[in-house]
Amino acid sequence: MRRRGLLIGAGAAGLAGAGLWWQRSPVLRTLTPAAHYPDPWPADLRAERIVVYKVARQLALWADGAVLLRSPIALGFAPEGHKQREGDGRTPEGTYPIDFKNAASRFFRSVRVGYPDAADRARAKAAGLPPGGDIMIHGQPGWMDLDPDAALPGDWTLGCIAVSNAVMARIFQAAWVGCPVEIHA
Repeated sequence: MRRRGLLIGAGAAGLAGAGLWWQRSPVLRTLTPAAHYPDPWPADLRAERIVVYKVARQLALWADGAVLLRSPIALGFAPEGHKQREGDGRTPEGTYPIDFKNAASRFFRSVRVGYPDAADRARAKAAGLPPGGDIMIHGQPGWMDLDPDAALPGDWTLGCIAVSNAVMARIFQAAWVGCPVEIHA
């Protein structure tokens, strides 16, 4: 009986510790001040392009010749350099079109970046490696109950570009199939 009480007490202490860790973990606040984009977001807004700066961990959505939205991002777990092969944890560099929008993503919405292109496939084939694919700009994991403006800290994706759910809602609305995504080092 005493052993059972110790196990229950240890389990409760572990849950309490996990709760304290979650509260103390650094969750990013991702939305920029409202001055950067109109609110409410115009229903007919069409993105001109999306620009990603990997080193700065920033995404900018351009429309009508101006940056309407800036947001911090998370990248793949090994983000330096251009994606070379499937599973390398890198986010590709270059200009790719959005080729698919997914409102039912396992993350909060997603748009697929058109990687790999012909040059990426040729480079991977020459190296005898699969190029990888399914590079997305997406929100937070769907199973997590985060504030819409919050995002997981650090680089945690498999090569995708992650933003807060609030930012993803705006990107999803403004992006269109064919919209260029420029990804810079």
